[in-house]
Amino acid sequence: MKLLGIGSRINHKDYGKGVVTNVTSKHYWVTFIDKGLETLELDDDFEVIEAAEDDVDTVSFYEVEKSLRAILKKWSDVSEVVSIADKWKGGKLILEPGDPNLQGKELPIDTFFHKITMVRDRLRVMEQKINSSKNLDEQEKIDLQQYITRSYGSLTSFNVLFKLKSQQFVGQKGS
Repeated sequence: MKLLGIGSRINHKDYGKGVVTNVTSKHYWVTFIDKGLETLELDDDFEVIEAAEDDVDTVSFYEVEKSLRAILKKWSDVSEVVSIADKWKGGKLILEPGDPNLQGKELPIDTFFHKITMVRDRLRVMEQKINSSKNLDEQEKIDLQQYITRSYGSLTSFNVLFKLKSQQFVGQKGS
């Protein structure tokens, strides 16, 4: 089996069209038009639209990611691309009331995750505004910062939803 090079274009039955952005010994890292970054087994079933003939390591994933991040920052109000963990994709959140006579509610977990990341982003903006405020003295900034840190701590239960550990909520570290 010949490995596809970075820049190869593929069409996957579940993810649609995408471009190979990195190759490891076991996986292709593919950025799909509609689904974002996914990892595929080297022997996964997909159609090769155009195979790149260059060496496998001609462009590093870091360079592609850096470029993509710059483009998103420039053309979008999204501060960071945050991915849900693979096992939760397409799942649903089911809320069942304690009273069996009342109706429950189902919510796509992707929608719930989006709302959680919006809360996180708004907390970060608030944190930046507090830190740059000229109207607050240092003690007031410290007090407000502690409330934000505690809010992050209250949200750590949702860390299981994040694909990348670096994007998870972090509360106050234990002493």
